[in-house]
Amino acid sequence: MKGKNRRDFLKCGAMLGAAVVSAGFASSDADASPKTAQPNRSGIKARTLGLGKNTIEVSYGLGLGCMGMSWNRSFVPDRDKMIALIRKAYDMGVNLFDTAEAYGPFVNEELVGEAIAPFRNNITLCSKFGFDIQNGKMTGGFNSQPKHIKEVVNQSLGRLKTDHIDLLYQHRVDPNVPMEDVAGAVKDLIADGKVRFFGLSEAGPESIRKAHAVQPVTALQTEFSLLSRDPLQDVFQVCEELGIGFVPYSPLCRAYLTGYINERTTYVAGNDNRSTLPRYKPEAVIANWKFIDALTKFGNQRGLTPAQVALAWLSAQRPWVVPIPGTTKLAHLQENLWSSDFQFTPDELAGFTAEITAIPITGNRYPTPQTK
Repeated sequence: MKGKNRRDFLKCGAMLGAAVVSAGFASSDADASPKTAQPNRSGIKARTLGLGKNTIEVSYGLGLGCMGMSWNRSFVPDRDKMIALIRKAYDMGVNLFDTAEAYGPFVNEELVGEAIAPFRNNITLCSKFGFDIQNGKMTGGFNSQPKHIKEVVNQSLGRLKTDHIDLLYQHRVDPNVPMEDVAGAVKDLIADGKVRFFGLSEAGPESIRKAHAVQPVTALQTEFSLLSRDPLQDVFQVCEELGIGFVPYSPLCRAYLTGYINERTTYVAGNDNRSTLPRYKPEAVIANWKFIDALTKFGNQRGLTPAQVALAWLSAQRPWVVPIPGTTKLAHLQENLWSSDFQFTPDELAGFTAEITAIPITGNRYPTPQTK
């Protein structure tokens, strides 16, 4: 498989990225005092999630997904290096950081809480509730009972070393709890000052409408990439109608769309869900490589990597789309942020979309449906 384009970019990006941010690294690690808020830094574009008093401004129109820094991506990176990476992201202008109690469980919230402490009040901190966790382990079930929501949010606040969560998502819809009750519990937390904004993850149109009628929803976080385009069929229309922002998770299809993995890639079964997902079986990886070819062809003509084209295509779908690619590498972080500098022309977008739409997708994204 072809990986030279990305490797060459990363060599350059690592050196340039280090030079760009080196002056800011020392201050992040040594100075614990809050800094000036970053969203309006000169030259950095921004996008908005939500409407009115439920609005969040996101610099670059991109956030940073932090899950893989401590969980579910095979190897577990050095903790101190991941703290440094989060702080470097802030120095580069990133102002939205995404975690969840389920990531670990718990360890990712602890990591993020420590990392953002020097600039906590200058960023948007996102976390999630909704999975059933017993004795520090995932049971495979859900728990969005209102009493439980309030209990686990208090626990998350302790791990995150903060008195509030800016954007709190229900991680998955709980079929045993009315959505109105879930929204009501979050509304109470907002009234108590423990949460600022409400979000949903993998919620379908009916669930979104029910929640929004009780407590306005600022953002919907759902898997969305060139290989996972279902949101365009239904929830996008609801988000546009209600003024809800859309936050794609796994926007690079868990690194597949970067060209970084191939059919020979192996995963640590105990710490990587890709080994359980149909789309990452060797035969599916090979069949879907036509998407990498399309990204590479388009990008090579414009000085872009496949990852940058994939992220730019997502952002081109609507002005209220804010992807949250995750990474454990500074060069990848810089690469992702630079994607915000590219904008498709109408003809480019139409042509590229037609090309990728004509390619059949092999393999489901999960063994069972997630959106409810």
